[in-house]
Amino acid sequence: MRLTLAEPRYLKDSVSVISDLVTEAKFSVKKDMLELIAMDPANVAMVVFKLLSTCFTEYDVKQNVDIAINLAQLKQILRRAKSNDMVTLEVEEGKLKIQFRSDTIRTFALPIIDVEDKEQRVPDLTFPITAELNSSMLTDAIGDVDIVAESVTFLGDNGKLTIAAEGDLSKAKIEIKSDDNTKIVSKTEKIKSKYSIEYLKKMIEGSKISDRVVMQFSNDYPLHLNYTLKDKVSLIFILAPRVEND
Repeated sequence: MRLTLAEPRYLKDSVSVISDLVTEAKFSVKKDMLELIAMDPANVAMVVFKLLSTCFTEYDVKQNVDIAINLAQLKQILRRAKSNDMVTLEVEEGKLKIQFRSDTIRTFALPIIDVEDKEQRVPDLTFPITAELNSSMLTDAIGDVDIVAESVTFLGDNGKLTIAAEGDLSKAKIEIKSDDNTKIVSKTEKIKSKYSIEYLKKMIEGSKISDRVVMQFSNDYPLHLNYTLKDKVSLIFILAPRVEND
């Protein structure tokens, strides 16, 4: 295989976000995309990353290839990529060869590692509420609730999304309504679920990929966040709910 990217940010920014959740993961290089599906070590969050072949200026894949990599090390290398670099990925002598070409040619090699060969299946989930909004709106809301609590409650009711948190003494509530820029579609009334803010703070970094996010949830049910650039890249997170006994 030989893959060349003219816009390294799609891979660079995605790996930067994913590495905050997953330390080691397997990339599957397929005929039409580079794909990663992984769970975090605590089995609380799943990430699904797809970088489509249409993103690449060169995409030479004779057969499917699996490449398991330490993401922290890959992140450090990709941070060295400049915006005008051509980034080429190849497998050579049991290593992932990463080359940056611009005014200079810089070559790195990362060992391909062994990871538990457990196929990760993306769960088939259905949701009664879908909200499409600017990524910055969700980022700001999570920043607001982060100062008062460790968990956040999402509530959907009559075309309105409420993001709320309550600490020992403090409270925060953000109300988001449908308008020309925000679409909230709900199939039922009063949907409520609670999630970890610590995980959400890592996931909302998906705003580096897309300035729009589609979020879906249900009552005490996993949260689905989707950051996508059409025909280029998608970064999807699935977060288990935080169910507490009162």
